[in-house]
Amino acid sequence: MSNAFLHIASPGIASIQPYKPGKPVSELERELGICNSIKLASNENPIAVSQRVKDVLQSEFAELARYPDGAGFALREALANRHGVTSKQITIGNGSNDVLDMIARVFLSPGFQSVFSQHAFAVYPIASMSVGADLVAVPAVEFGHDLHAMLNAITDKTRVVWIANPNNPTGTWLNEAELMHFVEQVPSDVIIVIDEAYSEYVRLDDYPDATQWITRFPNVIVTRTFSKAFGLAALRVGYSVSHPDVADLLNRVRQPFNVNSFAQAGAVAALDDDEYLAESIRVNDEGLVQLSQGLDKLGLTYIPSVGNFVAVNVGRPVAEVDKALLMEGVITRPVENYGLQHHLRISVGLQAENARALTALEKIL
Repeated sequence: MSNAFLHIASPGIASIQPYKPGKPVSELERELGICNSIKLASNENPIAVSQRVKDVLQSEFAELARYPDGAGFALREALANRHGVTSKQITIGNGSNDVLDMIARVFLSPGFQSVFSQHAFAVYPIASMSVGADLVAVPAVEFGHDLHAMLNAITDKTRVVWIANPNNPTGTWLNEAELMHFVEQVPSDVIIVIDEAYSEYVRLDDYPDATQWITRFPNVIVTRTFSKAFGLAALRVGYSVSHPDVADLLNRVRQPFNVNSFAQAGAVAALDDDEYLAESIRVNDEGLVQLSQGLDKLGLTYIPSVGNFVAVNVGRPVAEVDKALLMEGVITRPVENYGLQHHLRISVGLQAENARALTALEKIL
């Protein structure tokens, strides 16, 4: 569809395809006239929010007419304590996507390069294009980051390199030795974004916590979110940990009151709820095993994942399978837009939801 105002839009906007979220349950049921559908499309936490968070959110209603704390003091202090840094190193966002966008606005502009991997999170190119930066998409190896090729892609025009660990939508990951080797070789004037949105789910001894590298590598920014293991996707709260000078720049472009009072209070409460986090991880561990074993029985190949999802090759154009699953009341995520024409991403749900998705796949395929 043509747009009469495209010629006056900022450079880069014309090439952007809007981010496509998973279809809501209400939309599917309205379209098809069905009920009791399930959503395994958006990598959400399948277990209900904790009672501790509910109680804290209830207390926030009394101040609904007031603006939130624009500096996010309590949340930044809690996050600083968790990561062993100072609050001056924390930047809070309306989800980690908000922080990714801040990074692009601060460090990218027309004529400079943004380097990321094929099959990497869609927000990296979207944020980069929105500020007119040149995109450098490096071909993946076994669906994951080819760090050697990414290093070779860096030029004197490169300003930001994006690393998703684990990566969405493939679930691939980088171990500490290989990622550290990469970081050591990147020029100090190139920002390295390490997106750890799914880090709480990873159960590997050699998986790195890059927040501990920032003293040695001031050009590293680590982003995280409360939307996954902490179960607060609806509240939209994320953050970054970086060198104080980098955080200062990010906070210059951060919108006032970008994280609302409910999100700030809920996130602080969630950080203290070790029992809920442990249960989230347990449910995910068991769900990944359940999905993997079920896909094995169906003879389907999939990408080994350490996130809360698995990308499965359905062996045919994925739109056909997606449509058939929707008719069964099962919402998953086709990922053709990531260059994976035959792959469907299935988020880990509750045991009964995982079983229903597998049963529907068996019926369709």
